[in-house]
Amino acid sequence: MPNITEIANNAKEKASKLGIKKFDIYGSIIDETSVQVDQGQPKQVKASNRSGVTVRVWNQENTMGVTSTTDVDPQGLELALKTAYEASFFGVKENVPDFSPESTASIAYTPHNKVPQVPVAELINSLLVAEKEVLAAHEAIKGVPYNGLAQRDIERFYLNSDGATRTESHSLASIYLYSKTEEDGKKPRSGSAFRVERGLNTLDINGCIKETAEKTISHLNYEKIKSGKYLVVFSADAFLSLLGAFSNLFNAQSILDNQSLSHADDLGKQIASPLLSVDDDALHPANVGAESFDGEGTPTRRVSLISNGVLKSFLHSAGTAKRMNTQPTGNASIGAKVSVSPNFYHVFAATSPAQELSLETAENVVLIDDLQALHAGVKSLQGSFSLPFDGWLVNNGVRTSIESATVAGDFLELLKSIVYMEKEVELTPGGVCPKIWVDGLSITGE
Repeated sequence: MPNITEIANNAKEKASKLGIKKFDIYGSIIDETSVQVDQGQPKQVKASNRSGVTVRVWNQENTMGVTSTTDVDPQGLELALKTAYEASFFGVKENVPDFSPESTASIAYTPHNKVPQVPVAELINSLLVAEKEVLAAHEAIKGVPYNGLAQRDIERFYLNSDGATRTESHSLASIYLYSKTEEDGKKPRSGSAFRVERGLNTLDINGCIKETAEKTISHLNYEKIKSGKYLVVFSADAFLSLLGAFSNLFNAQSILDNQSLSHADDLGKQIASPLLSVDDDALHPANVGAESFDGEGTPTRRVSLISNGVLKSFLHSAGTAKRMNTQPTGNASIGAKVSVSPNFYHVFAATSPAQELSLETAENVVLIDDLQALHAGVKSLQGSFSLPFDGWLVNNGVRTSIESATVAGDFLELLKSIVYMEKEVELTPGGVCPKIWVDGLSITGE
């Protein structure tokens, strides 16, 4: 594939030839290898090299057309520019997207730190060893039906006719293990874990094996739970899953489309416990896939969403920022319509709690490890949820697995009912977060 300089020069040349004065291009190249295993044998090997660009063109009437292509040689770019130009005459007349005012702003640091990929045989062997160790952890564990070890190189670029030229690259390696038990007269139980790093050589495979086995074993002796109101502790993954399900709370595009729990004038309102602060921080040190610019070329940054329980900011594209008289935040993706999404959550305690709580001394507390069926159990515009979960009933440090139960409530009420946030944070694919204690949530047993 041509490099960014060649693409930029070719695009300018073809645009000039076609009489196009205003355009931008966003593209990415992903080189990925992933493997799966099953009962000591390789199950699946996938290798792919995917590339694609999105081209936007504005005509003399300032309406815009968009096209996507995987062909970025001179002929492919010329066709894409021509197609987008023709489509521009059918573009929207109101709130037409424009270049980000920060697309040419300087960026302090842009990553270019790819790690050499290892041979496929090494991936397979590493995953076979991981599967074997999980199976050996307990006689009840009969399989690891879902697993995967992957390595990925990512290159991204953005350029426009105003002179913006951005490019970055990085590598990721990840492992996922999900084990399942079989015991006579008992229901199958399961446990899972995930790890991500910049390369296979630093990936914590042993930690993933240990966590998967420990979780699975802890669910073997399960009991029913009585329905009622409980003090509930959310794991980092569970809380961030819920926060992601209600991310319209911070999404400026959703607010403008009247598809959000927030309104434009809600900034400055107390929406959560004073203990809670939430940032969207793409450049957080723990974010191994950190991106330095978004799909519009806007530099990413730390955005304070909630501070001491007060709603401080929304996430913006260039278009939503213009309509709401503020600055873009580096959260845009371009396509037929510009969309807005979070990058990487950083959830932390803003103030010292009035009381210290601990799972070692707490009584009758529900610890939720993993929420399920978020696609079906969340009503994002009403703020309500009712979700099955994996977890334990905890009494003085002793954990008893819960056979089957759901947790239900109102998300905004949940935020206000946070009574404690632990100091130690956990890394998840969506961000970093501590365990979060919430009082008075409804748990329904089987």
